[in-house]
Amino acid sequence: MSEPIKNRYDFVILFDVENGNPNGDPDAGNMPRIDPETGYGLVTDVCLKRKIRNYVETLKEDEDGYRIYIKDGVPLNRSDAAALTACGLAPDEDLKKAKRSDPDIDRKLRDYMCANFYDIRTFGAVMTTFVKGALNCGQVRGPVQLSFARSVDPILPQEVTITRVAITTEADAEKKGTEMGRKHIVPYGLYRAEGYVSANLARKTPGFSEDDRQLLWQAILNMFENDHSAARGKMAVRELIVFKHDSELGNAPSYKLFDAVKVQRKEDVIAPRSYQDYTVTVADTLPDGVTCERFN
Repeated sequence: MSEPIKNRYDFVILFDVENGNPNGDPDAGNMPRIDPETGYGLVTDVCLKRKIRNYVETLKEDEDGYRIYIKDGVPLNRSDAAALTACGLAPDEDLKKAKRSDPDIDRKLRDYMCANFYDIRTFGAVMTTFVKGALNCGQVRGPVQLSFARSVDPILPQEVTITRVAITTEADAEKKGTEMGRKHIVPYGLYRAEGYVSANLARKTPGFSEDDRQLLWQAILNMFENDHSAARGKMAVRELIVFKHDSELGNAPSYKLFDAVKVQRKEDVIAPRSYQDYTVTVADTLPDGVTCERFN
């Protein structure tokens, strides 16, 4: 892998949904998440990280150094056991005794996990599954963090009734010819998420490199391309706007850079139904030591 990153980054992600549910709320019957006070749509940071993880997993296919720790169907203990084996320990070994013989074993386990799992060295993780044995991989503070995404305009979720000609049981088939169901959609919504990449934490977290950062941009731009489903409808990342600082700690507060990105609905549009109904601009003048690059 290449050297750890030397520069701080702040970025804005613009993505949209058309006739789909970008992030269902299990506490509200899987309706699209919404801020009840304002009507703005929400997508959690956890949802966005899941899409990034899925893309990296699809692209790298468990290549060395690019495995995914938070993975569907894989218990965390299974990945932890691989760390134990790599550090010369057996999963059933007396871990308290192992720690007394090698006080540095916690750090070795953490470094192994960061080196082998892309999502740990990117987003961080709290790895406490060794606690019963007095071993602890520790809490890795990931250099990359995302905010909740919020829609640019209020959304109006709709509940659509659907029918199915295939009846579930023989008994029901004698009584009716169709099954009824419902699905929730957002007719159209443009969402904005903001994120941060800390070079300072990347230096302290073993492994997050320039190659990892470039893969992150690639994953963000393509995170919906291999994730289509009937529930999510039509989703796409429309633009990734990246602010690069020329120092490790940064040259300007993040909020000033985020405020430089303006997303506005066109004056003649009443109910937006496409990305072309908006204009996206970035201020021409940025703080000294900060440059902007736009990807779409």
